[in-house]
Amino acid sequence: MNISQNPQPLKIQIPVLYEDENCLVFNKPSGLLVIPTDKNEDRTLVNIVNQQQGGDLYPAHRLDRDTTGVILFAKGKDNQQKLMQFFKDKQVNKTYIAFVHGRVAEPRGKIRIPIKDFHQRKFQSHLPAQSALTHYEVKDYHKDFTVVKVMPITGRTNQIRIHFTKIGHPLVGEDKYAFRKDFALRFRRTALHAMRLEWPKMTGAGTITVESSLATDMVEFLERQG
Repeated sequence: MNISQNPQPLKIQIPVLYEDENCLVFNKPSGLLVIPTDKNEDRTLVNIVNQQQGGDLYPAHRLDRDTTGVILFAKGKDNQQKLMQFFKDKQVNKTYIAFVHGRVAEPRGKIRIPIKDFHQRKFQSHLPAQSALTHYEVKDYHKDFTVVKVMPITGRTNQIRIHFTKIGHPLVGEDKYAFRKDFALRFRRTALHAMRLEWPKMTGAGTITVESSLATDMVEFLERQG
């Protein structure tokens, strides 16, 4: 992971949702990569929050460029390894809100479709896809789309987007796994928001839960649709 030594001056302020001696939780806006790609972009979330908070922050997981909401950063590399292990051990509960095209028939369900992750697709295409499981619950129906609460049990790259496309209900704004032209609804990004994150305390018993209100553009979209 490359943290720029000479980042561009801050133009945005990333809201802090939670902080303790081990970690910080931010409310990620859309339009930002979490970490630089091989193009070494300066305007990434990791560079912005390190400049904003004074450095030594490392992401414990990732969100897509378009996805908004709760994202967990560790204070220091040792804490990053511990938090990442929680994710690997499935000790972290993640909850998203998504807008998906059409009317999802079942009020709740499980999507269990294998996914080949990004690294495999790019470098090891001969390897089999990995198991992937997503739980969901319908929260509301609108004329042309459904609001769903989504709980990914595994953490494959683009899992939510792929799974809902596979069952015939791609996310509103989806342009990678579905064709925008096939749908009347338009949204400037993939309509996905990380609403809640829950993980074990690093010292002592219990868990930490952090929530983020639905992103403003998604709220406005709901208001426009009625």
